[in-house]
Amino acid sequence: MDKRIALITGATSGIGEATARLLAKHHFSLVLCGRRQERLQALANDLKKETKVTTLSFDVRDQKAVARAIQSLPTDWKQIDVLINNAGNAHGLDPIQTGSIDDWDAMMDINVKGLLYVSKEIIPVMTSRQTGHIINIGSIAGKEVYPNGNVYCASKFAVDALTKGMRLDLNPFGIKVTGIHPGMVETEFSLVRFKGDEQKASTVYKGLEPLKAEDIADVILYSLQAPKHVVLADITILPTAQASAALVKRS
Repeated sequence: MDKRIALITGATSGIGEATARLLAKHHFSLVLCGRRQERLQALANDLKKETKVTTLSFDVRDQKAVARAIQSLPTDWKQIDVLINNAGNAHGLDPIQTGSIDDWDAMMDINVKGLLYVSKEIIPVMTSRQTGHIINIGSIAGKEVYPNGNVYCASKFAVDALTKGMRLDLNPFGIKVTGIHPGMVETEFSLVRFKGDEQKASTVYKGLEPLKAEDIADVILYSLQAPKHVVLADITILPTAQASAALVKRS
């Protein structure tokens, strides 16, 4: 029975929610983080049947709110063993010359700065104990640039670089750092990217079987269950129909 405490950002939907549900089954204690308080509380109430759960509601873009929320954890919740930096979004799919500055800001603020703000609060706990595991959820877009992906890809390339940098800097403390880079996963991702346009979002996965959030949760659990001397450092996971960021077989 696993007794580690795992903090998950973006826990109210998609990969974050699937991971929370899976880790609960394996008796991790969970700190669930998200912006949508009602969803957060509903998920927590559901998972409390299986494990210990607490919640923190904040926007990762707000550094002061991040610090205030995490520092407010009761003493017995502060010793975070696992940090899963999952919160992230794509906004728009425009060529660079017509891209929206608001979209650019949202992607850089959530995907890059948000990851840094949360990590800044958790890493000192891990270094002081000389143990811990950080999992950053990147993207195939952080390995390959695709047309109209420009700033989103840049943000995920930054996540990949930060993951590698963390692994180097935290090596003396025995802290594991894992980067997981999914291809096409059917979540709210495309709906957010296309500003709620369900028709556009539905075409993204048309004619193929994409990954499910649960597939990524399985990989996260697998990496957490590796022996102490083993770290799964860099994982790219694609649906069978996808060969690269831009090449997909559709029926």
